[in-house]
Amino acid sequence: MTLLTTSVPANFSPIHADQNNTNGTSCSGKTEDWVYPVMQVYILLIAVLGIVFNVFVLMVFCLHKRACTVPEIYLSNLAAADLLLVSCLPFWAVYVGNKFDWPFGSFLCKLVPLSITMNAYCSIYFLVLVSLDRYMALVHPLTLERLRRPKYAKLSCVVVWAVGLLLNVPLFIFREIKYSSETSTTLCYLKYSVTHVLLFDTMMIIFSFIIPISIISYCTLKIIQALNNRVKQVINTENTEQKATTLVLAVLFAFLICWIPFHILKIIELLVRLKVLEGCSLKTALQYCQQIFMYVAFFNSVLNPILYVIVGKQFQEKVKKLFKKSTNKSLKRTISSNVNSVYSQG
Repeated sequence: MTLLTTSVPANFSPIHADQNNTNGTSCSGKTEDWVYPVMQVYILLIAVLGIVFNVFVLMVFCLHKRACTVPEIYLSNLAAADLLLVSCLPFWAVYVGNKFDWPFGSFLCKLVPLSITMNAYCSIYFLVLVSLDRYMALVHPLTLERLRRPKYAKLSCVVVWAVGLLLNVPLFIFREIKYSSETSTTLCYLKYSVTHVLLFDTMMIIFSFIIPISIISYCTLKIIQALNNRVKQVINTENTEQKATTLVLAVLFAFLICWIPFHILKIIELLVRLKVLEGCSLKTALQYCQQIFMYVAFFNSVLNPILYVIVGKQFQEKVKKLFKKSTNKSLKRTISSNVNSVYSQG
C-alpha cells in the first residue's frame, strides 16, 4: 500500500521561519503522513520527562537547607531555562500533529517559539558562567576567588535572563499567524524581509554559538589541564571542587553534543541564503535536518537532570538528605497519629 505524502512547509521551525521562503518553494520536500504523529509523540515525551525531571532538580536545589553553591546557582538557572522550554513544547507538539496548522492564536504563536529561543540563548550562557566559575576555581583559585561569590552569581544570572529576553524581542514582535492557501493551514511564521532574516541568523550564530563556544572551549581546555597537572591531595575543599567540576564537564559535553549540529546547520543555511551554497537537493536536505537537529537539541533539556543524578555526587547527597528528612517527618506524623488514636480510644 502506498503511503500518502504531504508537502512540508518551508517555514515551520520554531527557531526560525520567514514568509519569503528563501530556501525556495520549488525545493519543498515531501513528508509521509506517519512522520507527524511520530514527531508529535517524541516532542510530548520530551515535554513530560523534561517537566518532571527539571521540577525535581529545582525542588532539590530550593528545598535543601544549605544555600546553593555558585555552580549550583548556575545549574539551577539552567534547569529553569530547560523547564521554560519543555513547558511550551506540548503546544508545538499539537502544531506538528496538525501538520503545521496552528490552532492557538497569535499570542501563543509568539510566546511558544520565544521560550525555545530563550532556552537556546540562556542555556549556553549559563554554561559560559559555570565554565568561567570552574576556570577561576581551578586555574586561578587564589587571585580570582573574590569573584566567586553567590551574590555575583545571582546577578550574572539576572543579566543572562535580561539579555536573552532582549535578543528575542524581534522574534516576539515579528512572529505572526497566517493562513496559507497553498497548504490550507494556518502557519505560525516570522514576518521578516530577506535582510532581517540574514541579520537575525547572523546574530544568532555569533551570539549563541561562536562567542559562547569559544569561551567554553578555552575554559574547558584550561580546566582539564589544571586537573591533569594538579597533585592529588586529600583536602575536602579540593575534593568538593573536583566533584563539582566533573558534573559541569559532563553537562558541557552533553550540551555541545546536542546543540552543535543545530548551530552548524544554521551556518549552512546562512550560506545558502547568501547563495554561497546552492542546489535544490541541499535545500531539501536542510529542511529535514533542521527538524531532526532541533529535536535532538530539545533532548538536552531532559538529559541535564539525568546527568545531575548520575554524575553529580553533591546532588546525590542533597537528594539523600531531603529523602531522609521527608521520611523522618512522615514517620513522626505516623507515630503521632497512632499515639493520638490510642489516647482517644482510652
